[in-house]
Amino acid sequence: MIYESAKQWNKAENKNVLIFGMSGLGKTHLSNLLRKSGGWFHYSVDYRIGTHYMGEHIVDNVKLKAMENAFLANLLKTDSIYIRSNITFENLAPLSTYLGQPGAEISGGLNYQEYVKRQNQHLEAEKAAMLDTVHFIDKAQSLYNYPNFICDSSGSLCEIVDPNDSNDFILKELSKNLLLIWIEGDKNHNAHLKNRFKENPKPMYYHPTLLSESWSRFKKLNSIQDNEVDPNAFAIYAYERAISARQPKYRAICDKWGISITADEVSAITSSQDFNTLIANALDR
Repeated sequence: MIYESAKQWNKAENKNVLIFGMSGLGKTHLSNLLRKSGGWFHYSVDYRIGTHYMGEHIVDNVKLKAMENAFLANLLKTDSIYIRSNITFENLAPLSTYLGQPGAEISGGLNYQEYVKRQNQHLEAEKAAMLDTVHFIDKAQSLYNYPNFICDSSGSLCEIVDPNDSNDFILKELSKNLLLIWIEGDKNHNAHLKNRFKENPKPMYYHPTLLSESWSRFKKLNSIQDNEVDPNAFAIYAYERAISARQPKYRAICDKWGISITADEVSAITSSQDFNTLIANALDR
């Protein structure tokens, strides 16, 4: 780790951190708080994915839908209008909408093969966006004069790396330049995340093996075919399996590459000084 103790952390002129864990436990909230406090550059991996790496896919998909309307199709073909995505740190809906959910098209689902193709696009985009982190650390300091840097990683970081491989390229690059910090939730937090997801199932990236197994098992459990799958019902089923599968992966990253803080500790933070103190304490734990 680039900071081995509280003393080293407190003395560091440049504090570079990466926070990881399940979406909904405070990664973006903490990143926004530090950015607004001043002195911290906020690098959002999801924003980078949605704008730089998958922006064209997102816009082309919207154009495809627009071309189904004769009025809009004519305007597009004559360059009379243009379509763009308006992704922000707080609103990643264009990316989520593009990823979609597999299932019956009549219920808003995607053909499973098309869904897998988009999942693979996201996988490559996330790998690239994670490796861009080092470039943005330099950019934040040399161009914008930010002394401190926080990388707000995607909840699927644990799906694109192998924490048990000491030569994992992404984790090696990240750990050489940032302190990796897991925001750890407990059983109550996980129950809350599951209930929240049931109320509003959102598209997300799944490990290919978990996705394939979940798809087959869900259809078998319900005795249905691809075009009969309810997209939201499958999303809830897959999410509950994913949240359990990700916990040991997050822990392995923490044990071998970083440190952990709890979601309750994060929720109590109200300033950058609170954050600095929390990380110092975590390093000495």
